[in-house]
Amino acid sequence: MLRPMRDGFPNRVQIVEVGTRDGFQSVNKWIPTSTKAATLKAMIAAGLRVFEATSFVSPRAVPQLRDGAELLAQLGKPEGVTLTALVPNLRGAEAAIAAGVDALVVFVSASESHNQKNLNRSRASSLAQIEAVCAHAAEAGARVQGAIATAFGCPFEGEVPVAEVVRIAQSLHAMGIRRLTLGDTTGMATPPLVQERVQALRAALPDLEIALHFHNTRGVGLANVMTGLAEGIWIYESSIAGLGGCPFAPGATGNICTEDLVYLLEECGIETGVDLEALCHVAREVEAALGTTLPGQVMKAGARLQTSAVDSVRTACG
Repeated sequence: MLRPMRDGFPNRVQIVEVGTRDGFQSVNKWIPTSTKAATLKAMIAAGLRVFEATSFVSPRAVPQLRDGAELLAQLGKPEGVTLTALVPNLRGAEAAIAAGVDALVVFVSASESHNQKNLNRSRASSLAQIEAVCAHAAEAGARVQGAIATAFGCPFEGEVPVAEVVRIAQSLHAMGIRRLTLGDTTGMATPPLVQERVQALRAALPDLEIALHFHNTRGVGLANVMTGLAEGIWIYESSIAGLGGCPFAPGATGNICTEDLVYLLEECGIETGVDLEALCHVAREVEAALGTTLPGQVMKAGARLQTSAVDSVRTACG
């Protein structure tokens, strides 16, 4: 039985699963396209419905995701499922549209130095590219969503002023973007920063739909989710088994874990439509496929009321 929903929390939450993009991009050994497709299909079967499935970036920059078009072709068009892809420029946007994505995700960093490392260009150049993508997408009838990386702090510059985040959001808004993700690229977000940035964006751009993308680098990812919920944010990006980490930022570790997020939301009385046990099974399958221990917690411990037979545990002596 669900617990009573806490006052002020949203009635529903949309989980955007980013594991096959943000998670797999940092894995060095090649993951077969069939394995990626099977993982996505298993997560769909578990109840997830929105995915940032891949990216259309230079294969030299992110070789793991060079099979974006093939992956989408293997998936087809699952009913009731939204598949998006990250695109850094017009060439990527053209490829993503040709592959049949449901929406393009464009991105820019809040800090100049991270943008240079992540995209090898200035923020001004990135915004110009995004403007070109938006114009092309409008002609093609494709939706565009935005994301701001390092929105809560930069591993090179340190603190990122909230005014910079708002300024970039305003630029994207002027291009027609109405859904924007605040990216916690290296896990520098804290509850006060989440509250500050959400409230500042709402004051400046009341019609902007805000999503939150947290990493658990410093162990406060789900605490940040709780703050976002208290602010009424209902869209959260997460990664199966806690996979993830930006390859162009020092110390970046995994995203908040999708199974752990589902568990938290359900325990707070917010239905997700996700079968937690089935999702944990997918997480363990991903862990086995990669041959490494992944940081997800609920896939190891089980749900809160999962019990064991008394005789299966040894009794203390002495």
